[in-house]
Amino acid sequence: MPKISILGCGWLGLPLAKSLLSKNHSIKTSTTSPEKMEKLENLGLNPFLISISDVIEGDISGFLNDTEILIVDIPPNLRTNENDDFTAKIKNLIPEIEKFSILKVLYVSATSVYDDDESFSIITEETPENPVTESGKQLLNAEKALFESKKFQTTSLRFGGLYGEERHPIYYLSGKTGIANPEAPINLIGLYDCIGIIEKIIEKDAWNQVFNGVNPQHPSRKDYYNGKASSLGLPLVGFDESKISVGKIIDNKKVEKILDYKYGEL
Repeated sequence: MPKISILGCGWLGLPLAKSLLSKNHSIKTSTTSPEKMEKLENLGLNPFLISISDVIEGDISGFLNDTEILIVDIPPNLRTNENDDFTAKIKNLIPEIEKFSILKVLYVSATSVYDDDESFSIITEETPENPVTESGKQLLNAEKALFESKKFQTTSLRFGGLYGEERHPIYYLSGKTGIANPEAPINLIGLYDCIGIIEKIIEKDAWNQVFNGVNPQHPSRKDYYNGKASSLGLPLVGFDESKISVGKIIDNKKVEKILDYKYGEL
């Protein structure tokens, strides 16, 4: 079993680490929170306190040493810090990765690297990226920097909107009005599928690849979110029907074909 280090142990990273550990992988994890260290230690997840910015703080050498696969799961932090330079963080990390015997990097990205349009175009991994948000631009630039390194192999996994457990967009949207793009197709993926796809990439040794990770079901935003609100007994979402909806349909066939992965229900 390859030895795996997970940079970022949050909503996805923590359950992923627990799942990989249950499959007898040797796991190291990182967190920026001192309060989280004891919890990770008690779970047997070998935690390191690591912070990446203009400089890397913490025992990055101990974290990366003897690692065969590094999973990078740290998103841009633009919501709380509009000046956050995520691309620079990844570029600062790359020389540290190259110092050690790390063979493979799995980079968790997002489908925001693709643009929306009025035709609801079908987006594959071959579609030219055209991010319009600052977050999408930085995710793509960081991805490119990782692929440029010749000292390790990179696979990028571009997830759609994440949901699972207590995290779901409906809890934010419920009761709101004037929400745009009612007819746009949704591109969501559940936590269980996120973990399953990552484990398949490791199992199938699928490196030097780009994968879109999105559930194959794409109902409209209006139908899906108001259906979800009704099932949970929550107030419906008020959508703005006065403007043309824009969006995209993210194709997931590469995951199904190359990784032989079957998605769960939406």
